[in-house]
Amino acid sequence: MIYLIPFFLVFPGEHLRICPQEYTCCTSEMEDKLSQQSKLEFENLVEETSHFVRTTFVSRHKKFDEFFRELLENAERSLNDMFVRTYGMLYMQNSEVFQDLFTELKRYYTGGNVNLEEMLNDFWARLLERMFQLINPQYHFTEDYLECVSKYTDQLKPFGDVPRKLKVQVTRAFIAARTFVQGLTVGREVANRVSKVSPTPGCIRALMKMLYCPYCRGLPTVKPCNNYCLNVMKGCLANQADLDTEWNLFIDAMLLVAERLEGPFNIESVMDPIDVKISEAIMNMQENSMQVSAKVFQGCGQPKPAPALRSSRSVPENFNTRFRPYNPEERPTTAAGTSLDRLVTDIKEKLKLSKKFWSTLPYTICKDERVTAGPSIEEDCWNGHTKARYLPEIMNDGLTNQINNPEVDVDITRPDTFIRQQIMALRVMTNKLKNAYNGNDVNFQDTSDETSGSGSGSGCTDDICPTEFDFITTEAPPVDSDRREVEASATQPGWSLQTLLVVFVSLVLQRQWR
Repeated sequence: MIYLIPFFLVFPGEHLRICPQEYTCCTSEMEDKLSQQSKLEFENLVEETSHFVRTTFVSRHKKFDEFFRELLENAERSLNDMFVRTYGMLYMQNSEVFQDLFTELKRYYTGGNVNLEEMLNDFWARLLERMFQLINPQYHFTEDYLECVSKYTDQLKPFGDVPRKLKVQVTRAFIAARTFVQGLTVGREVANRVSKVSPTPGCIRALMKMLYCPYCRGLPTVKPCNNYCLNVMKGCLANQADLDTEWNLFIDAMLLVAERLEGPFNIESVMDPIDVKISEAIMNMQENSMQVSAKVFQGCGQPKPAPALRSSRSVPENFNTRFRPYNPEERPTTAAGTSLDRLVTDIKEKLKLSKKFWSTLPYTICKDERVTAGPSIEEDCWNGHTKARYLPEIMNDGLTNQINNPEVDVDITRPDTFIRQQIMALRVMTNKLKNAYNGNDVNFQDTSDETSGSGSGSGCTDDICPTEFDFITTEAPPVDSDRREVEASATQPGWSLQTLLVVFVSLVLQRQWR
């Protein structure tokens, strides 16, 4: 909004405190009002100019969060449907084991204090306890005995190699997904906070002199010189420019984790077939049931026989539910209406555009034809005193470089504490992203710069995760897409081994065509 000034009165300007004290049409009261108008216009300009970067983080955070949450819901629903069809009542009687798995995964994603490795170990131990009772119905097992059974999970590997592979895939994928969404949250909050500027008195004086003193001098059509505008904006936004270094490191970190989400840490490729992988593990357990039982009996002792009614039931009868082939639907889509790869590609492009945003903010504002005469007009523009070329040199970016700013009085000894808080928030988040890139998890409240992590561990294997890297580049090292370790294999327990293998192959084919 432009403040309208009547030009029918002209008088000496000795009373002016900001504009040149020459003939003017502005009173002291008008100068005060125009100063407040300048402040308001500046605040609106900054908020309007930062609209893109703010909406980028707001909208993409919403999409990613929506995508990840519904991905978990779809995976849980898919497993439940598959296991109800395949295992029937046996699954329904033990479904809380699987429900607890997904509850803990959701709790981890939403910021809960969950150790992924311990949680997954507990899941397989509980599943072993339940399955061990089902394959040995002729015995009665006490709680102490079942606890002894669970201790053999790692030693006997009753579920084959599925738990180890799934642990690697789940931990690194969930660490990357959660950290990436947290990064979008931090970027959103920092952008929202920093874009709400509070200009200093010195800045307000400089804004008034640049924007409205031409009106007071009777030059309403003359716009400020471009370089003049740059020095005013660099002085007014000196602290914001100091955010730029940490902001760029943060954007680099987000881009690198995004590369991981597209490649080896792709949570979609982990969660989509998780029902098939767990089913494969159950089949491995059934195939090795005799050996597993013998080893457990040897280590934990011979259990007591169950009551006669129960002991008369054979193992096949215990699993003899009517089998109905599982017919998976098309690969689930989320309310985000897209796949993870498309979401990541989109956000990467937006993030790249937001690099160096805070240091280039003065240039973006001064390019606005509503503000200045433009860089091509050097003579017929307002230089702060009259209609002529602006001669002072352009200041460099940042607070310390404003010591000799000719337009804005800047106290370089007093950095803005609010901006410094945002710099620290970015630094903490960048540290988390560094760790997530390497498959490591750290406490979200950790404010140290150390890369030592706590929580879920690395989730990496030597052939997939690189060594800790020097965090200096936007480009992520190339990752072989064949290393995703996404197996599409399934199983159905019960009846003969031949039947199980047929069902297993059938599910493999169905999964491959999803």
